[in-house]
Amino acid sequence: MSGGRAALDRFRLLAAALVVAIHTSPLAGVSEAADFWLTRVLARIAVPFFMMVSGYFLARRDWAGTGKFLRKTLALYAAAVVLYLPVNFYNGGFSAAGWLRRLLVDGTLYHLWYFPAVLLGVLIARQLARLGMPAALAAAGALYLAGLGGDSWYGVFTRAPALRLLYDGFFSVCPYTRNGLFYAPLFLLLGAAGIRLGRRAALVGTALSLGVMSAEAFWLRALGAQRHDSMYLALPVLMICLFSLLLEENTGEKRKFRAISMLIYLLHPMLIILVRGGAKALGLERLLIADSLIHYAAVLAGSVLCACVLYRLRLLRPRKDARAWRELDCGALRHNAAVLQAALPEGCALMGVVKADAYGHGAAQAARALQGAGVRAFAVACVAEGIALRRVGVRGEILVLGYTPASETPLLRRWKLSQTVADAAHGRALAAAGGPVRIHLGIDTGMHRLGIPAGDYAAISEIYSYKNLRVCGVFSHLCVVDSLAAADVAYTGEQLARFYETVGWLREHGYPTGKVHIQASYGVLNLPGQACGYARVGIALYGVRSSNGPVRSQLDLRPALAVRARITSVRLVAAGDCAGYDRAFRAERPTRVAAVSIGYADGLPRELPKRGGKVLVRGQECALIGRLCMDQALIDVTEVPEAAAGDVVTLIGCDGGAVLRAEDLAAQCGTITNEILSRLGQRLPVVERR
Repeated sequence: MSGGRAALDRFRLLAAALVVAIHTSPLAGVSEAADFWLTRVLARIAVPFFMMVSGYFLARRDWAGTGKFLRKTLALYAAAVVLYLPVNFYNGGFSAAGWLRRLLVDGTLYHLWYFPAVLLGVLIARQLARLGMPAALAAAGALYLAGLGGDSWYGVFTRAPALRLLYDGFFSVCPYTRNGLFYAPLFLLLGAAGIRLGRRAALVGTALSLGVMSAEAFWLRALGAQRHDSMYLALPVLMICLFSLLLEENTGEKRKFRAISMLIYLLHPMLIILVRGGAKALGLERLLIADSLIHYAAVLAGSVLCACVLYRLRLLRPRKDARAWRELDCGALRHNAAVLQAALPEGCALMGVVKADAYGHGAAQAARALQGAGVRAFAVACVAEGIALRRVGVRGEILVLGYTPASETPLLRRWKLSQTVADAAHGRALAAAGGPVRIHLGIDTGMHRLGIPAGDYAAISEIYSYKNLRVCGVFSHLCVVDSLAAADVAYTGEQLARFYETVGWLREHGYPTGKVHIQASYGVLNLPGQACGYARVGIALYGVRSSNGPVRSQLDLRPALAVRARITSVRLVAAGDCAGYDRAFRAERPTRVAAVSIGYADGLPRELPKRGGKVLVRGQECALIGRLCMDQALIDVTEVPEAAAGDVVTLIGCDGGAVLRAEDLAAQCGTITNEILSRLGQRLPVVERR
């Protein structure tokens, strides 16, 4: 989402400005009480907000992006540490023990405590999230309450001598409780929970809880109870209400604001130094230092300016939707997973097949969306595809359906992948490679592709004799289950009988079968529920069928993919003139011809124009004409006079009320959607729609 009201990203800028206020005290020259409220009450929403946003986006991918988030945060922290090294040395530096403590807990400058806090907090929050959100929030809330006693409520909690001894012992190691153990997990998990209260309730709750927190802060200040002032009893309630309000308003994103707000956070202490140093050099101390409000404005303006300059100097990357792209509807994918799971019998789990880049949908993006929908088992074609999923944080079972050489068994173990046994010789080779290997035993029931023949009990028993091969599943593949022709239905029945006879023999002889699975997409659509542990669903998971042929079950599946490109040029071709290679198109009338930024190198069939291929422009169908080029296509936009360069062209998917189905495109080209979609090139980036 690039349009809409980017409430979360816009609020990041306000939060960054509040952090600057904490360290410059803008109202100190106006009123001590007013400055206390601004910097020690209102501004205390900034850091929890940053943490909640992080938790919110991590949880939307079921924490699958945790590794990437940690690496990026660690890199920012390292850059900040280096940036402020001169400041630390100027201030006298630290001892070796001091450096270690500051790096791991405090941050090497006063504002950098955020980074070790969020790094540790994310690790804790992710583990707590596995308990379920209610239990996770309860545990994180208990940690927050414990930290509260060492922060703003210190003077109240430590009236008990035992607690004072406990807190003072903690402070001998770490000076504050606003760290990754006590503080960060709660706000990360509150963001992950994404609580929505409704606009009116959130607005009222924000106002009331801010009032309560203000009263709490001034009361504790009057008591002299505050050791620090980052943690208040009312702060989590305020953040729930405020974040809910922002979620209600959030309908878009501004990635630029994310980068600029973080740069402001990182750079503002350096600007404080520069403003103060410049004021002294120019004799402007009374204006730029003594006047606290002007001092704040100068620091903030300088920080914003530097952040914007650095943002403009960043390494630019091409926009994903600049030329041609695949658009993955993650909502449709999650919907399909839920519908398919509901169609399976109790005890049978969905195994998402994400081979061939998730049938052209983007394996990393699709697997993360499915993991967020509760899918915990995936199937790929080869080891490389399995490793790629692990690298983006996909957990659970990953089964390699294809052949893997025995020499690559260390990779299977390293990345915790399960391997299909292709035949008896393959099983022997895997066993001889040494080390434990998780396997699924393929049974050939009549497709004659992979697997040990059903009924070859000697070969099957041999596989079980190898102690280092751990059988975690037994499966087969049905080769004509997509057909409802009588002969094919009968053959499918024979395959099922052979498979279950083999499974029955295994169980009768005490061999563990692990998860049994035989249904793929058309097995779910055309067969009654099978008493299996998994159903391996590929093409149907993406809301598409291999062809327009009939099926027994009409499930409410939604296409999850659109393929789009852009018009790059529009010109008028006179009647009788030709266009494209080989002059394949001859205009029979004055024709407006548009060039489109996609071609056969992106995976489109070269014969698509001559087979009647269509596209959508501004919700209207337009014909593909001429020869499809490697990188470009030509379309007739005569009937769309407003079509212009930059317009989006849809080749698969919806535009307004019009739809172009992958099944129809495949039928035009005499093939199946599986081939059409899996040929979509890696040059087409994946744009996710949530």
